[in-house]
Amino acid sequence: MGLAKRRKALGYSQESFGQALGVDRTTVGRWERQTTAPEAVYRPRLAELLQLSLTDLDALLTPPQPGLPVSARPPSGDHDAPGDIDDMIRRDFLRLTAIAGAWALTPEEAAAETAGRDSAASFGAMNGHLWQVYQLARSKGAVAVVVRDQLGALVDALKTSHRPGVLCEAAADLFQLSGELAFDSNRYTDAAAAYTLAASASSNARSYDLWACALVRHAYVDVYGRRYREAAEILEVARRVALRGDSALSTRHWVAAVQAEAYAGLGDFNACERALDEALLVVDLGDDAQNGGWLRFDGSRLAEERGARYVQLGRLDLAESALKSALESADLTQGQSFRRRGAVLVDLALIGARRHDAEQVAAYGTEALQLARQSGSGYVARRLQALHADLTALGRDRRVADLRAEISDLCTT
Repeated sequence: MGLAKRRKALGYSQESFGQALGVDRTTVGRWERQTTAPEAVYRPRLAELLQLSLTDLDALLTPPQPGLPVSARPPSGDHDAPGDIDDMIRRDFLRLTAIAGAWALTPEEAAAETAGRDSAASFGAMNGHLWQVYQLARSKGAVAVVVRDQLGALVDALKTSHRPGVLCEAAADLFQLSGELAFDSNRYTDAAAAYTLAASASSNARSYDLWACALVRHAYVDVYGRRYREAAEILEVARRVALRGDSALSTRHWVAAVQAEAYAGLGDFNACERALDEALLVVDLGDDAQNGGWLRFDGSRLAEERGARYVQLGRLDLAESALKSALESADLTQGQSFRRRGAVLVDLALIGARRHDAEQVAAYGTEALQLARQSGSGYVARRLQALHADLTALGRDRRVADLRAEISDLCTT
C-alpha cells in the first residue's frame, strides 16, 4: 500500500492531511507521486497520522527499484549512500561489536591485561574530550568525522589486544556519542542501533551507570516518536539497572527526568510529578555526580524540563512560570546552549499558540528560528516543525504567517 492509499484508507483528503502536517496539499501530492520525499522533520508526525512506526513509514515511502528482487532492495529505515559518513560509523559499530564479542579473554597473560587497561584509560580520556567537543559544537554533524576516526582507532586496538574485554566500556561510551550524532541528524534507526550496541557493551563490562544511560538514550528515541508506553518500559529497566550503579552519580535521577516525559506523554500528571521530584534530588549530590561525558545530568535543566512537561499535560500557567524561570538562568542567558534555549523558546511560543496570543508566538518563535539557523541544530528544527502545526489557527496574523513560512523554509533546506 502506497502513501496515497494509506491516507485515503484513514479518511484524509490531501488538503486535510496537509493541514494536519502543516504543509500545503501540493507537497502531499509530490510525496505521493514520489517526486520528492518527506523531510526527516515531518516523519514523526507523518507516522503518527498514518498510524505507523517510523520503520514502517520508511518502508512505505521507499519506492521499489525495477529489476531488483525484494531481497536485493535497500532495507527500510535510514537510507545511506555508499561512502556516507554515518554509514561508515554504523559499519564500524557492527565490526567493533563482532570483534569484542568473538575474542576470548586470556587471563594468564597478566602483562597484556595491564597494557589493555592502559589502552582503555587512553580511549576513555579521548572519548571524554570528544563529548566536550560535541557539547560545545554549534553544528553537531561537524564532530562525526572525528568520532569515526576514534572508532577506527578502537577497532585497531581490539584487533591487537589480548584482552579486548577491557575495552568494552570505552566502546560503549563511544557508541553512545555516535548515537547522539545520529539522533541530532534525524537518523533515528541508526541512533537506536548505536544505543543498543552501547547497552550491550556496557552490560558486558558490568558498567551499570553507563548501561542505564544507554537505555535512557534508547528510550528517548521512542519518546520522540511519541511511543510513550514503549519508552516507559525501557525506562523502568534503566531505573533497575541504575539502582545497581554508583549512588553518588546522577544516573538514577536522569532516568527519573526522562520517565517524567514519558508519563506526561501518557497524560499521568501524578506519576510525572513524582518522577520530577525524584529527578530534583540530584541537587543533594556533590560536584562529582556527573562525568561530563555520557552522563551530564546535574539538575540545571530541571526548570525547563518541568515547564516542558506541563506543556505536554496542558497545564499552561504552570508551564509558563517554569519556562520563564529557565530562560532567565545563567546557562541560557549567556548562550551556552543553543539547543536548550531554543527548546524553551519553542515551548513558550507553543503556549502562545494555544492561547491564541500571536504576539507571544511571534516573539519567542522568531528567536528560536534564529537559533536554529545559527546552530544548525536538527533538534531545534524538529521542535519548530512540531510548533508549525499548532500555528494554523493563527494563520491570519501576518507575523505568524511569516513565521510559518520561515519554519517551512528551514525544514526544507
